[in-house]
Amino acid sequence: MSLWRLEWLRMMRTKRWVAIFGVFTFFGIIGPLSARYIGEIVERFGGGVQVTFPEPTPADGIMQYSANVQQLGLLVLVMIAAGALTIESRYEMAVFLRTRVMSTTRLLIPRYVVVAATGILAYVAGSLLAWYETAVLIGTPGTGAMAAGMLYGSVYLLFAVSVVAFFGSTLKNVLPTVILSLVVLVILPIVGLIPSLTDWLPSHLTGALDGLVGGAAIGDFLKAMFVTLAGTFALLYGTIGVLARREL
Repeated sequence: MSLWRLEWLRMMRTKRWVAIFGVFTFFGIIGPLSARYIGEIVERFGGGVQVTFPEPTPADGIMQYSANVQQLGLLVLVMIAAGALTIESRYEMAVFLRTRVMSTTRLLIPRYVVVAATGILAYVAGSLLAWYETAVLIGTPGTGAMAAGMLYGSVYLLFAVSVVAFFGSTLKNVLPTVILSLVVLVILPIVGLIPSLTDWLPSHLTGALDGLVGGAAIGDFLKAMFVTLAGTFALLYGTIGVLARREL
């Protein structure tokens, strides 16, 4: 059995893909609904408080989806990625693999690709659901804006999974890998508060989907995309190097 098939079966048979798709598609359905009916929700559960909300726009529906998946969706993806990419967390399995697969690249890449591809497919599926519901309930988002936003969001997920891969190879333990990966992914938006850095950081891509639907230009996110892709390749290269130098 090839390593590619092994990783695919691991993702399918353990139902990890269900958790990833479940959270992304859930918010794809709930996000536009909450944007459209926020006024009614507040009136229903607000104890009689009268609050006037402006008419929702397509950007509001997409923003509700995007904000939720960049938090809870990313959390679920990081946790599942850590389980797959912390290759040496189980010593016996690590010995078995390392004594039969001499190339650390062959060990890492199938795991990385399967997890990242599952996350991206779930993100796109959720985005398409949010697009459809927003079009039905509020108004139709632009096709070009949605397509470009999904591309930018997918690039960010590639980066996020590469962060997990790097810490997984360094720490050899799932829980610290999850914690440090989330710390890095949370710190980046904080660093992005510095105006001169905002447009260059990977975290800038997290706002691309709703930003483009709201009227931002596609070129506003190009610098962040190039930096994110470079960072992804650098992290994967570093991960392979760490695994290659380490002795069991």
